Amino acid sequence: MANEDKATRYQRLRRRTFLLGTAWQAVLLVAILVTGGSSALRLAIESRVGPGFAIVCFLYVLAIGVLYELVRLPLAFYHGVVLERRYSLSTETTGRWWTDHVTSSAITLGCLVAGALLVSSLLRWSPDRWWIAAAVSFAATLVLLAKLMPAVLLPFFYDVKPLAREPLGSRLLALADRAGARVLGVFEWRVGDRTRKASAALVGIGSGRRILVSDTLLAEHSDEEIEAVLAHEIAHDARGHVWSAIALEAGLIALGCYAADAALTVLGPALDLEGKSDIAALPLVALAVGAVSFASMPVTNALSRAHERTADRDALEMTRNQAAFISAMKRLAGRNLAEERPSRLIELLFHTHPSTAARIEAAKQLDSRL
Repeated sequence: MANEDKATRYQRLRRRTFLLGTAWQAVLLVAILVTGGSSALRLAIESRVGPGFAIVCFLYVLAIGVLYELVRLPLAFYHGVVLERRYSLSTETTGRWWTDHVTSSAITLGCLVAGALLVSSLLRWSPDRWWIAAAVSFAATLVLLAKLMPAVLLPFFYDVKPLAREPLGSRLLALADRAGARVLGVFEWRVGDRTRKASAALVGIGSGRRILVSDTLLAEHSDEEIEAVLAHEIAHDARGHVWSAIALEAGLIALGCYAADAALTVLGPALDLEGKSDIAALPLVALAVGAVSFASMPVTNALSRAHERTADRDALEMTRNQAAFISAMKRLAGRNLAEERPSRLIELLFHTHPSTAARIEAAKQLDSRL
């Protein structure tokens, strides 16, 4: 590993952190189930507040969620602070990281409580068909979150304001108009007080779409390079990639819920659970859904890479500016420490984008045919 470059080392450590966090989550849930801790926790809560379903479910998930956050905190701090600072990518203070972490954890915990209440209610309502209703509900939630993110979720963490560079804003709006993408406007996405990484995005769906350009991208890239990056993002929208990605996720959610139902049927009695609707069975549901999600990563990543290749091609056809596209890719890869040439196995398992080298080579080949 002595010959690894900086980007390769950074990405390798990120993957290790992700895998360790995933394994730790699985170990925690398995331990809670096989030791009887899950049932004991449910009984302890019922002994204090009574058998009320909603309050018991709420306190149960709250306790498990807080426990999980506490045990994963060292790993989260390493990933978010230590690693980013080691590779000179972080610009945020430790205090700001704590504020963001607590905020995101609170939001996540709230979502977990809501999801657990939904699943438990559906299990009580229809033990045999609950997974169908759960899959439909969670798929609808994906669509709702995609629409709400720009207006509701982003302000929790970032300042977003209308782009002050009028010529660039007009240029990007004209690009979106040519592609048939209706947007509310172009906004500066202020991330520079947290990271040196640069990015841009077209967020939201329907009439709520917005073009976001990070202040770090604005500071370091030319208007032509920014246009090339946004052309790529707009191409995703024009091709309906968000909908195909949501459709795949919805299918995987349905598969995960079905796997959870099977796990409850087969393993529930061995774990001394009081039926499928036992609140103490929620960790088993989480394990089954998580196992399907983890196992399907190569599939979701393959779809994502296919989308990225198509968006690259469309962006070049929209802008007819190979030089700007290639320079933008090189500078973004360098700034964000993306691996230029990962191994084929690593790319298949973990990468949502083609390698930087592959994207540049494809751009050169396409340009000769334009």
